[in-house]
Amino acid sequence: MALTRAGRLLPGAAGRGVVFTLHHVRPAGPAKFDPNAILAVTPAFLEQAIGVALKRGLTPVHLHDLPELLADESDRRKFVAFTLDDGYRNNAEFAAPVFRKHGVPYTVFVTPGFSTRTRTIWWETAAALAGQGPSFRFDFGAGPEAVATATGLQKFAAFERLAAFVQSIDEDEAVRRIDEAAAAVGIDPLAIVDDLVMTVDELRTLAADPLAHLGAHTMTHVNLMRVSAERLHHEIAASTRTIEDWVGVKPRSFSYPYGWASAAGEREFAATAAAGFEVAVTTRPAVLPVGRLARPTALGRVSLNGLYQQPRYVEALLSGIPFRLMG
Repeated sequence: MALTRAGRLLPGAAGRGVVFTLHHVRPAGPAKFDPNAILAVTPAFLEQAIGVALKRGLTPVHLHDLPELLADESDRRKFVAFTLDDGYRNNAEFAAPVFRKHGVPYTVFVTPGFSTRTRTIWWETAAALAGQGPSFRFDFGAGPEAVATATGLQKFAAFERLAAFVQSIDEDEAVRRIDEAAAAVGIDPLAIVDDLVMTVDELRTLAADPLAHLGAHTMTHVNLMRVSAERLHHEIAASTRTIEDWVGVKPRSFSYPYGWASAAGEREFAATAAAGFEVAVTTRPAVLPVGRLARPTALGRVSLNGLYQQPRYVEALLSGIPFRLMG
């Protein structure tokens, strides 16, 4: 699509712009087994993505300002908002300088359980567990079994089994079992969190940047559609209150963990609206609509994927055509 410049044929498909999703922003490391590679882009690619958006005439804005901006019928600009999920330390180390260089606002969605080291990041633990070899033991429900991880294909297969397992039973229990299996082979799940995620003090420092805003991302990064109504409201309210206590500014936006159709639905959209959020974002790919947001707490986002780090891919995504075809 980018090479054929198909976007010129359907200019309306681009809508009023886009909200981008990122996770890790860090320099490329040595080639290794990394089933989470889609979640990491380089600072250079982030800068390229900003450049493409600016070249196409998009105005960078804070995510939480979008509902008001899109409701203004006299404002015909197109917008881009950058968001980063989970509160990784590299967001401050590598992404923030790029945003400052170009004067681009951004939102970092924080999970307090990660920041306080009371919740592990199961997909990072699972990658470490599958990445060691030649095997590990795990109980998927039929009793402990040996899971082979000697080859690359076996490592990916093991990771996919663990990821599916997390969605098949109570998520807290699944995370506990993955942590126990990792500890049994000498992997410290909390050390992984400590290495990757900003502390409370680091979040306070980042929040002092006028371009940065800290949004809420639940307390424990749990699939909200799979928890009780009581747990749902706690995850939203407690994370909001905790972040405000830490940095003195109430989060104005919310990001649903995972954000798939099976992780956020009508109940969750209503809950964030009831909690007072001006906007909440999923991970369902979509451009910004023309006109007032019909459901500001069910906003789609477009992922900047670590496997596709070329400006032409950003061009194709901004065209909106891939999402028109999907719909």
